[in-house]
Amino acid sequence: MPDLLLIGGATPVMLDRLSAAFTIHRLAELPSGWLAEHGDTITYVATNGHDGVRPDIMAALPNLKMISCYGVGYDAIDTDEAVKRGIMVTHTPNVLNAEVATTAILLMLACYRELLRNDAYVRAGKWESEGNPPLTRSADNQTVGILGLGRIGQAIADKLAPWGTTIVYHSRTPKDVSYRYYDNLTDMARDVDTLICITPGGPSTNKIVNAEVMAALGPEGTLINVSRGSVVDEAALIEALQSGKLGWAGLDVFEAEPKVPEALRAMPNVVLQPHVGSATVETRAAMGGLTVDNLLQHLADGSVISPVPECADI
Repeated sequence: MPDLLLIGGATPVMLDRLSAAFTIHRLAELPSGWLAEHGDTITYVATNGHDGVRPDIMAALPNLKMISCYGVGYDAIDTDEAVKRGIMVTHTPNVLNAEVATTAILLMLACYRELLRNDAYVRAGKWESEGNPPLTRSADNQTVGILGLGRIGQAIADKLAPWGTTIVYHSRTPKDVSYRYYDNLTDMARDVDTLICITPGGPSTNKIVNAEVMAALGPEGTLINVSRGSVVDEAALIEALQSGKLGWAGLDVFEAEPKVPEALRAMPNVVLQPHVGSATVETRAAMGGLTVDNLLQHLADGSVISPVPECADI
């Protein structure tokens, strides 16, 4: 059976299917120097969007044919090098669109309706001793700017539509949609109530949501990030929230996750999640299934189901 390098974890169902077709080598269990001696035997890699494939690992696999990524984001994989070497890279789009969109809206609602504050208020007995808490804000009839109107961005827009939401967006190029397009992110931030980040990570979007964008969003504005921690300048975000230049933030991703700055953890106007945008039993099962399906199909006939855009022509 061909040799597969497993980077990160895999579910029991994935392992059962993979072990029937591949000899699995878990990177975390390999002794020092194993790749240098045996890397030429590895022809397939299964990984995830967080771990990706480090450049030194890819370089140690001269006969690598394919990388299957469990996740829609793949910025931790050097696709330029993969294309140069003719290595197919796949990911798991579409099967997680609805779940990540739900997470974005969950964070938005938690900020608008002060879910954490009110939960703490009840738990502390203040409702009984002090009466009703302060009023919150309505999430209806808001203007929401989406940074990155791809598959998930469109799913977010679809889920917001029944609330009377005005959707606008910023992306590299205009889309064939009815929403207003902004070619300048700061201008869009100035015109919206909430900015939702769902753009891919990588050098082109690194800290694209900077101090200027957050200042434009303003003290009544809400920032939601369900994309990559690198998309938002975390130091500028902390300063904006502490100073009142920005009102609220709902974050599922962070620059150095799982490390989250104490300053963010201490602020009551911030809702935090541990990168669980797609983390439901149903969605993760679908992602795992597609990860394995891509590997098995490539092994069978050289084709794949969901290549990353850069590898569509390999």
